[in-house]
Amino acid sequence: MNTDITLLTESEMGMELFEVPIFDDDVFKLLFRYLVNFVVVMIIVRFIYYKNTNSKDYLFTFFMINTLVFFICFTLKKFDLGLGMALGLFAIFGILRYRTSTIPIKEMTYLFMVIGVGVINSLANKKMSYAELAITNLCIIGLSAALENISLFKREVRETILYEKVDLIRPEKHADLVADLQERTGLKLSRLELGEINFLRDTVSIDLFYYPHEQAPPREDCIEVTMRTQRE
Repeated sequence: MNTDITLLTESEMGMELFEVPIFDDDVFKLLFRYLVNFVVVMIIVRFIYYKNTNSKDYLFTFFMINTLVFFICFTLKKFDLGLGMALGLFAIFGILRYRTSTIPIKEMTYLFMVIGVGVINSLANKKMSYAELAITNLCIIGLSAALENISLFKREVRETILYEKVDLIRPEKHADLVADLQERTGLKLSRLELGEINFLRDTVSIDLFYYPHEQAPPREDCIEVTMRTQRE
């Protein structure tokens, strides 16, 4: 009579559901990589993008698309689909357009950044050391922070108004025009562009250009006031 006792592993003792493991060591890898990914995206979105734009419109979009791309890539990574899958997903999410409104160029760039960060942190394998992964993430963070703080790349906003003092558009009165516009709008203007002049109605279309970071901060007890037709 055979009395040999066979030691069973945890998976052989019923740690599967419909032939799928309930738990394996990849869970720890998933949590660690997502933590790294989330910290990087938090720095980019909260401390670089939001600090320079004060816009909350795309914060939800950036975080959720990054998270979605990360988990899709991490899940499909087990099927060993390789670089083609990564580039395909990057292209699909990169060309996203929303029916309700067009995403500005700068926001689209940040969208590419958070997608790229999600792809990099989820698909990095044993051939890429943690030092290389850290350097890659730090380069993305550092470059975006540096460019946001260089005056050449500062965000310039344009607003179009109808102005009634047509006599001030004469070249010798441009200083008075700028002073009047800054006094009435409360904005520190960087430049002006004169548009269509209507002498019948004594109006002129003027494009006002200004840098948001140069404007006076609002009072702390004041609610947020933004321009509806803000364009870059």
